[in-house]
Amino acid sequence: MNLEKKKELAARTLNISKDRVVFNTQRLEEIKSAITKKDIKDLLAGRAIKIKEIKGRKRRSQRKTRRRAGSIRKKAIKKKRQYIILTRKLRRYLSHQKKKGLISKENYQRIRKEIRASSFKNLSQLKEKILK
Repeated sequence: MNLEKKKELAARTLNISKDRVVFNTQRLEEIKSAITKKDIKDLLAGRAIKIKEIKGRKRRSQRKTRRRAGSIRKKAIKKKRQYIILTRKLRRYLSHQKKKGLISKENYQRIRKEIRASSFKNLSQLKEKILK
């Protein structure tokens, strides 16, 4: 007995896959005589047709994608921006001190290289270095 068309009708009626429709083998005559969507719904209520559970992983338990090196950008940009702001501030202060004549040319060049190497975390550390 081929009930493939009945399975298709049941699947369309119940909005599920054809593979999830299971017929009760003892009530095949009733299923064979069903021709409308209403008949299929009645058979489902009468337990002549069963619906299999969905196999596989549910959406809510699905693992999140990992943050890897390629997807992280903000940190580098933020660090670079902080470096630029600090470096400009320190260089401005250093050039001002040189114009006043408080720092020699050699000392100026050495401290500028230290600024480039990020040796100072803030302006107060630079001032301490100049005073020594």
